[in-house]
Order: sequence, then structure tokens, then C-alpha cells
Amino acid sequence: MKIMGYNLSCPKGVKASKIKIRGKHGQISILIARKEGITEPATGVLWIHGGGYATGFKEMLYMGRGIDLVTRHGAVVISPAYTLSFKAPYPAAVDDCYDTLIYIKEHATELGIREDQIMVGGESAGGGLTAAVCMMARDRKSVNVAFQMPLYPMIDNFDTESSKDNHNKVWNTRRNHQAWKMYLRDDAGKEVSPYAAPARQSDFAGLPPAYTFVCTAEPFYCETLTYIDNLKAAGIEACVDVYDGLFHAFDMNKPDLAISKEAIKRFNERFAYAKEHYFAEQEMKDVLRT
Repeated sequence: MKIMGYNLSCPKGVKASKIKIRGKHGQISILIARKEGITEPATGVLWIHGGGYATGFKEMLYMGRGIDLVTRHGAVVISPAYTLSFKAPYPAAVDDCYDTLIYIKEHATELGIREDQIMVGGESAGGGLTAAVCMMARDRKSVNVAFQMPLYPMIDNFDTESSKDNHNKVWNTRRNHQAWKMYLRDDAGKEVSPYAAPARQSDFAGLPPAYTFVCTAEPFYCETLTYIDNLKAAGIEACVDVYDGLFHAFDMNKPDLAISKEAIKRFNERFAYAKEHYFAEQEMKDVLRT
């Protein structure tokens, strides 16, 4: 299946299934992807698609870094069709993603996932939801997330030095303002909950180790670096790779560029390291959903 030139078909050697789970706001359709032939419990990853909170679909898993975790590393990856902002504003999307994380923990055995290695990642708005879900899980003491991968995340509803007056392709100031307005409605320019805009967070202690990458010419450059700096200041292991120039989501939009290939290679190296070094035992069976 191709949409707008992107191949959104399940790769050869990957078994995909779709189910519906119960969430706070109703049923959530999720896509589960696993490598064929894997019999031992594997790393589990909640992977959240991008699209400015307003667009996108769970099958975008196949066009970005999430599917690499299945094909190259044998992870079980779950991609939810969270509620888009044109249907309902915050907190619908983050609640859906959090409820999916809870489902992963509660059904780890049947999903073939290691309970001690549940991770979260995503691109762009999916990166923003990654950060928010990790904060929710920490605050509610519900799921111990082993590692987070908020790639070039959309986390700041206020303008930064890189997001103001940005006229780059793919994503820019105009689109950013429109997307935050759609997601937060009348609260777009206000101090909001960190679950709505993770850049508003003031307490980064106890969050999972993190890896991300970003380019210097895109709107989310500054907020990405600030997020990593805040994690490191709180004593959290966190790393960012920075690529000069380019444009938002360059690795997805132009994967054949030499610099995209380098970014993809580095991402996979970082994940391989995380898979070997980051674990988080689950301390409780009863979880807080609201």
C-alpha cells in the first residue's frame, strides 16, 4: 500500500495484527508488529506516529524508525490510532497513548514482551506524546518505562528561537501555530499541563533515559535540545544527535540522503545500546488509568 509515495505495507518477515482495546475515551485501534520466528520475550515498544497531533495513522509505523525496531532488533512494536485533534482536543490523544501503554504492561506476556523492557518512542507529535506519556507513567507510578525515544519532538506550545519565523518546508511557524491551536484550542498560548506540552515540565527527575535526533533548520531544534538538557540536569542519561540544516523529519521524507542514512544508522546503534543496557522492573500490577 502506498500513500503520497510512501510505502505503508508490512515488510517481509514481519507479522502484523490489528486489534481494538478499551481506553478512557472509547475503543482504540492498535497495530502490533513483530518479527516472524521470534519465540523469546522481546523488547516492547509503544511507537506513536506524528502528524502535528491533527493528522496521521498507525500504519505510519512502516515509514519511519519504528519498523526498524522490529526488522533490525526483533522488538514487538505497538502503534495506536490515537484520537486526532480535529476530532477532539487534548487530552484525548495522550490519554489514548497512555491507555495503550497500560495495555502493553497488563498484556506483556500474551504480546511476547519483556515486562522489564517496555519503551516508548515516536516522531514529531508522536515524540511529544512520547514525552507526555513517560511523564504520566512516572507521576501515576503505573509503568516503569525503560527508555524513551522522542524524535524531533513537538513539545513546546510557545515559540522558541528556532520555531519563530521559520519558513522551512515540511514544518514551519505557520503550521506549528495552527497545529497547537487545533490541539489545545483556546489554551494554545497559555501555560498548560506538561501532559499537553511537555516543555512546560519543571520536574524531570525519575523520567526514563532518552535518545533523540534533530536538525538545526527545523522548528523543533531548540525545544529538542532544551528537553535533553533538562533531563541531563536532573541526572537522567540523555543524548541527542544534531544534523546541520535540512528540514523536519528529513529521515522519513528523504531516507536515501546520505545524511538520512547516517541518522538512521545512529538511531539503530543507540537503540541496540538501549536494548542491552536499559531495563525497568515493573513494581505493581494495579495501575492508575486517570
